[in-house]
Amino acid sequence: MKKPLVLIVDDEPDIRELLEITLNRMGIETRCAKNISCAKALLQDESFDLCLTDMKLPDGNGLELVDLIQEMPKPMPVAVITAHGNMDTAILAMKKGAFDFISKPVDLLILRQLVNSALKTIEPNVTKDNRTRHILLGDSLVMREIRGKINKLALSQAPIYISGESGSGKELVAKLIHRQSARSDHPFVAINCGAIPLELMESEFFGHKKGSFTGASNDKQGLFQAAEGGTLFLDEVADLPLSLQVKLLRALQEKRIRPVGDSREIPVDIRLLSATHQNLNEMVLAGTLNKPILSNTALVALQRYDFPGNVRELENILERALALYEGNRIEFKDLNLPMSAAMNIHANKGGNHFQDTAFCPAFNPADGSLEDYLEKIEKDMLTRALEENKWNKTAAAKQLGLSFRSFRYRLKRLNLDGKD
Repeated sequence: MKKPLVLIVDDEPDIRELLEITLNRMGIETRCAKNISCAKALLQDESFDLCLTDMKLPDGNGLELVDLIQEMPKPMPVAVITAHGNMDTAILAMKKGAFDFISKPVDLLILRQLVNSALKTIEPNVTKDNRTRHILLGDSLVMREIRGKINKLALSQAPIYISGESGSGKELVAKLIHRQSARSDHPFVAINCGAIPLELMESEFFGHKKGSFTGASNDKQGLFQAAEGGTLFLDEVADLPLSLQVKLLRALQEKRIRPVGDSREIPVDIRLLSATHQNLNEMVLAGTLNKPILSNTALVALQRYDFPGNVRELENILERALALYEGNRIEFKDLNLPMSAAMNIHANKGGNHFQDTAFCPAFNPADGSLEDYLEKIEKDMLTRALEENKWNKTAAAKQLGLSFRSFRYRLKRLNLDGKD
């Protein structure tokens, strides 16, 4: 029997070697390319069963290979390797037709699962349309287009959202996508999100450990674990609370879950399909998804903050704010930014030394302009820093992450330089 042949495209020799050794141990032959030009040459010379490509390459972007392979007479599955946490790039690649994605540093268990799933999609599937035709009835142009979409989507691992009125067959479509996919030998698990009690949702999705809460007398598998290797279908997904949506997003990004009461994360291999009879776009516009809105001050603070921790810090700040905010909107104080970051609202400079913004009141346009409000915050923070450092200006400037010259300038501008 002929061994599968996989093309590995990455400019880092260590990554190429790691992927090659892992796939060779799985009984898979490999060819390696360090850039797009080399990859194109190999694609002309040989017929591959799968391509693993990095996104950032010396002579271009991995998305070019995704596009190129999709235009080939017999396209193969393409899996992209992305930087950690770069979900936007992964989503774009899957919209272009990529089979799946994996983040750096590469988790070898997840890599092996991905490769096995991808290679299953190249098995002969000539009779697929006939099989769906006897289940999804109708021979109109619309029905033929739907069956064609089902067959195409079955070749991908991308999360799919199915919309339609109640009774239109959304779960039937989800079952057909699963049946036509490489996951058909594994479970198809369906759940109506509106039927799960709010207090049990996290346990139902991710499982729990014995003793993690009152009534947890035994370990319990969640829906993700029950669907391992297969497909998880969430019907009426719009009924999920925002707090759980955030955790679902993390599970999809990281391909790992943490059962309630467990100290470790568990790798999971599922494909997520979701549906609702509600119009999600209209719900967002109408504000009925219970999504808190950032106040003007909070938005300004995020725009002026330089995020030394990059996008991961932004995610953490917003997740924390979503969990802790108590009003109708996320206010500046809910962001819990460093004190010096609040200084940046008024002037784009600051550090990351002191964390206490509870004293900052919510902005009310009736009390004056935004500039007046920000000036008052800055004045309060300078005064507070001086008081806490016994009016030692050098120490106060250091606490706020400012140079002494900048600190003195602010004192003078706010008429605080004459204070004892």
